[in-house]
Amino acid sequence: MNIQEAKNIRLVDFLAGFGHEPVIQRGNSVWYKSPFRTEKEASFKVDLHKELWYDFGLGKGGDIITLAKEIYQTQDVSRVLRCIEDKRTVLKPVTVSCPFEKAYPAFQDLKIIPLANRILLAYLEERCIDTETARKVCKEAHFNRNGKNYFAIAFPNISGGYEIRNRYFKACIAPKDISRIISSPESGICYIFEGFMDFLSFRVSIR
Repeated sequence: MNIQEAKNIRLVDFLAGFGHEPVIQRGNSVWYKSPFRTEKEASFKVDLHKELWYDFGLGKGGDIITLAKEIYQTQDVSRVLRCIEDKRTVLKPVTVSCPFEKAYPAFQDLKIIPLANRILLAYLEERCIDTETARKVCKEAHFNRNGKNYFAIAFPNISGGYEIRNRYFKACIAPKDISRIISSPESGICYIFEGFMDFLSFRVSIR
């Protein structure tokens, strides 16, 4: 099996092979309870037209290859393709038959304000990140999702979106993109971090 052959497998069929069924459909997307953890509300989305997935709890997404990497816990593409090939022998086309719900934004009533919430600041302190360092680059996001109100630390990216995080979850407010902080243009040195908490920890360490 090659990559293109793997991508011809529908994500809903692939997930069904592991016993995962969608719980609701919104527009062109179906939502699952995440295959990576136990949860009460669905936070794993599959776009039926684009054949792409996104897990709002992990803050990760992609195609069937990236999904298989997460499921099989490997970055070895050759191994992933072998695993998908083995799985394909038992896959059957499934019909999506879950309740349909009118699509709505994942994050409603979004407000971005200066970082000041004591609970969020306490969480940062537990991670050894002081308030002064965090407030220089982070904001505070308030939003409604599935009828419930939430707040989180918000780290802006270059396209106007945010990586958001609090003690209990992390996600992304679209559009997803990289973040860039220019501290000293003349230095010629570039540091790359996997997540913004890693960046904040680094900023604290060099003070």
